[in-house]
Amino acid sequence: MVLSRTMRSLLQAGTDTSSNSVEWAMTLLLNNPQVLKKAVAEIDAHVGSERLIQESDMPNLLYLHCILNEVLRLYPGGPLLVPHQSRENVSLGGYEIPKGTMLLVNAYQIHRDQSLWDEPTKFKPERFEGKQELAKRMIPFGMGRRRCPGEGLAIREVGLILGTFIQCFDWERIGEEFIDLTEGSGLTLPKAVPLEAMYRPRYAMMKVLSSLST
Repeated sequence: MVLSRTMRSLLQAGTDTSSNSVEWAMTLLLNNPQVLKKAVAEIDAHVGSERLIQESDMPNLLYLHCILNEVLRLYPGGPLLVPHQSRENVSLGGYEIPKGTMLLVNAYQIHRDQSLWDEPTKFKPERFEGKQELAKRMIPFGMGRRRCPGEGLAIREVGLILGTFIQCFDWERIGEEFIDLTEGSGLTLPKAVPLEAMYRPRYAMMKVLSSLST
């Protein structure tokens, strides 16, 4: 019964944040077509066009993981993370924090700290290529023993959805102008203006897509 409640909580908490992450990812890819083109090439090379991308393909799609890291760096699903409470008096960064104080970690600001990241506001997935030490600065799911237990599920879910979109469809912006990156209000950092884009099935994937509708 406890396990069932835990799984239900994971799925409920991950629905909004996962869909937001996919929307931000597609927005950033459409504003950076060279990144989208590179992701398409990677999926074509490792998965091909005879079948859909699967979870077992994910370890081979290193650039797709870089894209996911960069999206979560810029737009973490929980920008202030989950509230915590100090169990004892503690001194942190020159501040005295009394026992029982509610603590909010600003992951959004940490991910854009100029002392930690080169060109912190720029969407640049290549920054993570072959640099595992940078991934340690990422805290979109928290860290330590209180790290979000749904992290693995979220990465797989968003990765598969995004990978399927990239593999199966050609995407374009509606106009020449860049898509608005204004952030909306809310605890899960939604877009202020919902994403609108044009897409069409990729010719190479028509056979696979046709088989899904029969």
